[in-house]
Formats: sequence, C-alpha cells, structure tokens
Amino acid sequence: SDSNLLRKIMSDRSQSEEVVETYDEYCRLKEELEGATELFQEAGDDAEMREMARSEMKEIETQMDELEGKITILLLPKDPNDDRNVMLEIRAGTGGSEANIFAGDLIDVYRKYISSNGWKATMIDSSPGDDGGYKAVTLDVKGDSVYSKMKWEAGVHRVQRVPATESQGRVHTSTATVAIMPECDEVDVQIDAKDIEMSTMRSGGAGGQNVNKVETAVDLLHKPTGIRIKCTQERSQLKNKELAMKMLMAKLYDIENEKRDMEERARRGSQVGTGGRSEKIRTYNWKDSRCSDHRLGQNFPLSQFLNADIGPIIDAMIAKDQEEKLRSLSEESGSQ
Repeated sequence: SDSNLLRKIMSDRSQSEEVVETYDEYCRLKEELEGATELFQEAGDDAEMREMARSEMKEIETQMDELEGKITILLLPKDPNDDRNVMLEIRAGTGGSEANIFAGDLIDVYRKYISSNGWKATMIDSSPGDDGGYKAVTLDVKGDSVYSKMKWEAGVHRVQRVPATESQGRVHTSTATVAIMPECDEVDVQIDAKDIEMSTMRSGGAGGQNVNKVETAVDLLHKPTGIRIKCTQERSQLKNKELAMKMLMAKLYDIENEKRDMEERARRGSQVGTGGRSEKIRTYNWKDSRCSDHRLGQNFPLSQFLNADIGPIIDAMIAKDQEEKLRSLSEESGSQ
C-alpha cells in the first residue's frame, strides 16, 4: 500500500542520513587531526605546545575509532522487517494452569515494555485460563521499529517456581511460547481463495444482544498449512473476517521468515540462536530470583525482567548479532 511504501522510503532516508552525517563528522575530525599533527610538527622545542598538540591528536583519534565502528555497524546488512509493526502471540505450553498464569505474567511484562517505548498495543485475540492468565493471547503492537527489538523475545520461555495451587511447596517447571510476527500485507503474502475455508458463528459472551443473536464470529482454516484462526473480538462479521485474514497473513509470513532466518544463521554459523519458536531462550527461576538467557549465557535479576526492564537484555542480543555479522563479513572478505 502507499502508506507502507511511504514508511519504507522515510525509514531508508533516515538511515541514509545517519550514515552521511556520521561520515561527515568523521571527515571533519580527520581535518582536525591533520591540523593538530601539523601543530605538533611546527612546535619544535616548545614542550608545552607539543604536549597540547599530542593530547588533542590522541582525543581526536579515539573519536575517529568510535565513528569507524559506528559506520561499519550502520553499513551491516539490515533485517528488512526491522521497521515493521508486529503481532505478539503467547501460548501456554506444558504445565497446565500454572503455564496459563505464566503466559499472563509474560503479557503483563510485555505490555509495560510496549508502553515504556511509546508503542501502542491492542488485544486482538485471547483465550483466558481457568485459574487466571491465558491459554493463548495475541496483541497487535504498533510503533517505531517494533520488530527490531521484539524479535529477540521469540521462543520458549520456561519458569521454575512453586505454583499458587501447590500445597506441598514443590517447584514446578512450566513453559510458554512467544511468537513475534512482523505485520504484512497482500504484497508480502498472496493467499489463494481456494485454500481458505471460512464459517461463521455466534460470538456468545458479553457484548449485547447483537453479539449473541447475529453470527459475528469467524472460524477460518488455511487448508495447506492447517492453520486455524477463530475471531470473536469485533462486533461485526466483516471486521472479524478482516482480522482473521490479517492474523493468517502474519502467521504465513512468519513461517517464511523463520525459514529464511534459519538458513541465514546456518550459513554464518550463528551462536545467537535459531530464532525458531521451539528454541528455549530463557529460564525464570523464582527461588534464586534469577532470569537466565541461554543465548547470551548470562543471568539477570528476575526483578529486572518482571519490572519490564528488558532493554539491556535486548541490547545485548543486538550487540551479539552485530558481532556475528561483522565476523561473518570479515571471514567472507578474507576468503576472497
């Protein structure tokens, strides 16, 4: 669509401007370094002048080294989805009611993180757990470069704690799976109408007589993949159909992305992780108040995660990914 194209053009322009501005700053420092070097050479026996010029040269060289590193990172291959909005889906895994409660804990953390970034989240699908939390929940998240940060949360999250329902005080292990699906449109994913089986039904529940008397809910099946989506959130059948198709496109696009990412990571021997939704990425241990990220091999305070202060964990993942890309580029250039 025109709005997506405009967003891409603005994003590309912004990135190009940053590279140009950084390079201009580098050239300016290079001129300053030449001036300081000249001053050092002309100082002759003036020890004070030589020391002042030497100090200035050292300071400028440090700044130039930093800018060189920044330019290299700015020119690294960029994930084409980084600027996109996302659908955040959390599904309770093994652990019964405790897994549902844990899925609810995760969604609370992500909502706080989303808010702290100035992004906007809308719940578009949910299946509440019997004892609290969610069996499954999906948020539509919109904002500035959401995927570039949230993609590092995709995978299996494992919790080790004593459930509120546990009378013997035993520690249980439960899991929840997080999927981060970049928003897409008909240009990214083309769906054949013959592959879709759609039926309607009454929504039931709260929402007034219209919701209960008219068939507003939609049950959609994508036959080639077996993906099934039920939409009851909206008050009209048309809106639920649009939402179901939007969710299906995001899931199909995510499958293609995961396949491409795994091939790319295999090509460069990535240690960052598979990026697949079956990969165990983190364990949250309540007894030791510890959050362990298995991709980083690092521990963080559990309270830091629960307070949605996950920026440092995500930044560490981005830094590790950049290191791997730099190493891959270095090896490729060395073998040519």
